[in-house]
Amino acid sequence: MEMVFRWFGEGNDTVPLNYIKQIPGVKGIVWSLHDVPAGEKWPEEEIQKVKAQADQYGFSIDVVESVNVHEDIKMGLPTRDKYIENYKDTIRSLAKVRVKVICYNFMPVFDWVRTELHQPMDDGATALFYEKKKVDEMNPDDLVHTILENKELSMPGWEPDRLSDLARLFKAYKDIDEERLWGNLKYFLEEIIPVAEANGIKMAIHPDDPPWPIFGLPRIITSKENIKRLLHLVESPFNCLTFCSGSLGANLHNDLPEIVKEYIDRIPFAHIRNLKHFDNGDFIETSHRTSDGSLDIFSIVKAFHNGGFQGYIRPDHGRHIWDEECRPGYGLYDRALGIMYLLGIWDSLDRMKEAKV
Repeated sequence: MEMVFRWFGEGNDTVPLNYIKQIPGVKGIVWSLHDVPAGEKWPEEEIQKVKAQADQYGFSIDVVESVNVHEDIKMGLPTRDKYIENYKDTIRSLAKVRVKVICYNFMPVFDWVRTELHQPMDDGATALFYEKKKVDEMNPDDLVHTILENKELSMPGWEPDRLSDLARLFKAYKDIDEERLWGNLKYFLEEIIPVAEANGIKMAIHPDDPPWPIFGLPRIITSKENIKRLLHLVESPFNCLTFCSGSLGANLHNDLPEIVKEYIDRIPFAHIRNLKHFDNGDFIETSHRTSDGSLDIFSIVKAFHNGGFQGYIRPDHGRHIWDEECRPGYGLYDRALGIMYLLGIWDSLDRMKEAKV
């Protein structure tokens, strides 16, 4: 297992690389070219800049998160082919710096969704929060109006070019149900997986967050059964899953350790975080510690350890603690604490295994 840390790049991240270097056990950064719009080729000179920055601190750049998929691909429009060709070229460029995994998602319009970025907690920290009733009652027209009126409203992972085109996108997705979205994903994978395989890069789709339809938009990477369907769309060891405990764990019917055990040979990359569920369907993100939330983080890590996991793991969204001002969910302090908790579990499991030999 290799511990990695998500980094948004110089000028985009409050956490500098020299701080990340001081977190014990971190071997690499998880990165992206966040200023390149979805659908465009990634410039090789910009890729090389990130490699040079990482090399200064001895970090790997094996994992990219994300090479975003253009909406025309998700909607299956005739223009999708040109964007798919650009995607293939980006895969080839990333192979030149020895990238091993590309994390991406196929969520229509929005990336992960929360209703509050700084929900107060009992101990004075704040965290990302999802209020089910608010999302359920907000129709697309209200959402578009709210975002357009509030110029400062944004969510990490939401691309600016999509936000400015929300009304058109909602209208375009009206006739796209889950089956059509599955078909469009299959078309995309059939095109790119041979290129990824030829270049030694695993394409690891991220589960939908939350794992159910929102604002009338379909979502399909939501459960063990749907993960199985995904992995059979294209029969290749390079068609993979990014396991995310927080995304899949938002639905308590998902047995997370069982998903790890079932698909570990197709999981090259994992996000691990905890969250606490409430009876009304709300949830808030907590520390990584098992007892602080509703997810059994120990059993999840144990499933990876017992399966001989050789891929990459990163701590996912952290709380905002000790008055840190940072990108919501992506501060230094709580994610560093999360790393130490995860490595503590892993090291203990190593010792237990050695004691049995």
